[in-house]
Amino acid sequence: MTIHELKAERHSVETSHGQIRYIEAGKGPVALFVHGVLLNGYLWRHQLSELSDIRRCIAIDLLAHGETQVKPGGDVSATANAEMLLEFLNALNIDTVDLVGNDSGGGIAQIFAAKHPERIRSLTLTDCDTHDNWPPEAFKPFLAMAAAGGLPGALERMLADKPFYRSEAALGPAYERAADVADETIEAYLRPLTRSPDRVRDLERFLAAFDSEHTVRIEGALRKLHKPTLIVWGTDDVYFPIGWADWLAKTIPGPCTKVQLDGARLFFPEERWSEFNAALRSHWSGIR
Repeated sequence: MTIHELKAERHSVETSHGQIRYIEAGKGPVALFVHGVLLNGYLWRHQLSELSDIRRCIAIDLLAHGETQVKPGGDVSATANAEMLLEFLNALNIDTVDLVGNDSGGGIAQIFAAKHPERIRSLTLTDCDTHDNWPPEAFKPFLAMAAAGGLPGALERMLADKPFYRSEAALGPAYERAADVADETIEAYLRPLTRSPDRVRDLERFLAAFDSEHTVRIEGALRKLHKPTLIVWGTDDVYFPIGWADWLAKTIPGPCTKVQLDGARLFFPEERWSEFNAALRSHWSGIR
């Protein structure tokens, strides 16, 4: 799915949080994909393209990301995003979903699953914020830069200087092969964030709300989550070490399956999509 195809398939729905934008492909049981910080639904383009034969795949743009329009001054925290997902599903008359999350979207997916277990058929978590590892240590310098007012300049620099985006000083550590990230992909992720000062401020507020309290307080509910759970984790992630996959597998009663992708990093859903999609197909094949 190219960026032009993405725009053609984009839809929107109104919630109390704002106008939520999303892309979808396929028919059948719904699979809802939730991206992380600085990205949007375009992260899941390979899942929408390749899994639409077995699922109605929906990739949402979170609050303060992509084309979603936030209500002025509205809450954009992780818990607010989880509640937005509930309103989103209600607006589309969707009862249950196979929920898939990555990065901060994985943390949001955990909150949603813990608070609304009746709305999920299954849960898939990839490298993501978990328990008291939110924000991860390796991401704290970026948060400090944003808190000091440097976010607008950082976004503009990454857009104007694509090699900088791919560098170790920016988002390079999130990729296994950062040099292969297309300019089009960088534009798809970052350009919507810079279209107005309000959009940048919404993202600043999203980053400022990073706090492990959102995930620590749902640990008890996770320990009662008897839903089929797939945990797919990259072994070379500087933000979310493999130990957090182990923590999730031990905490969620499941039934739980853990898949390890050797050498993969945070954004493997787009880099190692074929392996990831195979794991999703296997996971969903046993769900009725």
